[in-house]
Amino acid sequence: MTLIETLAAVRPGSALAEAMEKRAEILRLSEAAHDAVLLPRDPGGLSHGLRAALAARMARHNGNEALADHYDGLVKRAAEDSTALLAQPGTNVDDGRTAEIVRHADRLTLAPRDSTRGHIETLRSVGVGDADIVRLSELAAFVNYQVRVIAGLALIGARQ
Repeated sequence: MTLIETLAAVRPGSALAEAMEKRAEILRLSEAAHDAVLLPRDPGGLSHGLRAALAARMARHNGNEALADHYDGLVKRAAEDSTALLAQPGTNVDDGRTAEIVRHADRLTLAPRDSTRGHIETLRSVGVGDADIVRLSELAAFVNYQVRVIAGLALIGARQ
């Protein structure tokens, strides 16, 4: 069973489980995307711990505590004390680069339409390279996609 199926509480043998079997490739690709954005071999300028903390934070912003708990496990595994606290919304750090990354992650989760070229320039001005800006955007896109898929599947499952 994939992470999405587990968190959506898909019951084995249910009509939803049967429908999802027909979409197994989508779930497999979602698992691969999870590993690619959370646990890449080369994390670039976004450490595994920072990625996990931001993912947990995004899940909490979206009200999905079970998904946040999953990412908290990755935060713990990364054992990066400097980024672990960022898993909780409302927290930030004094380091300007990381603080701006957190602000942008929050913006992409809570008000993505408010993101502007100016925000990208601000990230660059604090030393975030273009590749890391793309990595951050991929992380936000994936976690927010995951939250929505889990919510939708949970609703369908609840009606069966």
